[in-house]
Amino acid sequence: MTCHNCQITCNRFGKHRNGLQRFRCSQCRKTFTEDHRNPLHDMRLPMDKAVAIVKLLVEGMSIRSIERITQVHRDTIMRLLVTVGRKCGVLLESKIRNIKPRYVQCDEIWTYLQKKRAHIREGDSPQFGDQWVFVAMDAETKMILSYRVGKRTSENTNAFMDDLYRRLAVGHRIQLTTDGYYFYKAAVPMCFGLDVDFAQLVKLYGDYEGNDARYSPPRITEVISKVRSGNPNPEHVSTSYVERQNLTMRMQMRRLTRLTNAFSKKLENLEAAVNLHFAWYNFVRVHKSLRVTPAMEAGIAQDVWTVADLLA
Repeated sequence: MTCHNCQITCNRFGKHRNGLQRFRCSQCRKTFTEDHRNPLHDMRLPMDKAVAIVKLLVEGMSIRSIERITQVHRDTIMRLLVTVGRKCGVLLESKIRNIKPRYVQCDEIWTYLQKKRAHIREGDSPQFGDQWVFVAMDAETKMILSYRVGKRTSENTNAFMDDLYRRLAVGHRIQLTTDGYYFYKAAVPMCFGLDVDFAQLVKLYGDYEGNDARYSPPRITEVISKVRSGNPNPEHVSTSYVERQNLTMRMQMRRLTRLTNAFSKKLENLEAAVNLHFAWYNFVRVHKSLRVTPAMEAGIAQDVWTVADLLA
């Protein structure tokens, strides 16, 4: 029996008065019976209602909108998100192993926690302000191979690259393309050594076009491809697919939508939302161009999962 909070094996702990075997987690000390191992039981939430809520979450609806539609309290919706998100993180950690992609693209997408950087005051939590989601995508299967939520620092960049390296099959060589973020220059050789064809795509931006400079993106004046190690194929030095994934994240995760008050207030909630999104994207959502899910294209899954399968 595995604890749904700590994901560790629990010990037997006598019998319940109804005759069912009880278990106790050695870490969080919580006790539960065989029939109550599903965390949805703790919320008194029917499975069909939980499936409906998760579907609305992955389609980009806000917590309070879901509350109005489903008549389920927002605190229960948030607890469901955190619980399912934690399980999705374990699922992705266990399923995406020993993979053999040929071309991997990496990028980061910006968001913020609690308040923007300009509003940070002395005494605020170090987690407040800018947060980044590091994403690594297989350019051929469109599967998300690795990701990390955190500050844009060398420590997080190194941890992100190390996680990507550990998910690859032993001795498998890939062609890796990242954006021009300078910490990749040291992180990739540190994790991969020389056993990688590594290139960076540096984009140079010019002046803003038009009068609405606040909301208009700057114009790209030049794109420079820099080979860092190995012999990458110039035709596959690109970050187009992972940048398109950034748009999918903005559209499908309400807390990443710009100019709203749906931003994350806790890092745990942001990480849970990211875990849920990528599990849904890899295993449930049928990719428009592939006609199958990315996990099926990569050979990890045999069929299209449903949201109920994800919850189970």
